[in-house]
Amino acid sequence: MVQNIMLGTQSIQPLGLKTTTAASTTDSAGGAGKSFGTYLEDALNQVAEQEQNAKDMNNKFVLGEVNVDDTMIASQQALLSLQLTTQVRNKVIEAYQEIMRTQI
Repeated sequence: MVQNIMLGTQSIQPLGLKTTTAASTTDSAGGAGKSFGTYLEDALNQVAEQEQNAKDMNNKFVLGEVNVDDTMIASQQALLSLQLTTQVRNKVIEAYQEIMRTQI
């Protein structure tokens, strides 16, 4: 089970794993829940938020408002999220190309 880790005032949350409320998703008996497009959009928004957070932390570090540890953690989180997103995109493109090469 993945847990959130608190570092100072910053919370680390795994990519694509958000806490959900009853209002945000539908019941499994009543519907299918979130669509793949919505899930993908949420994941990409999280990556963008992490990149913005890293940029903000870098700016605060230059001003002396945060220490280097928090800045490096935020930067590494953004980097890992971007690398994961890139690898997922590459695998999707590879799968699409494989399907297109398949003869019917």
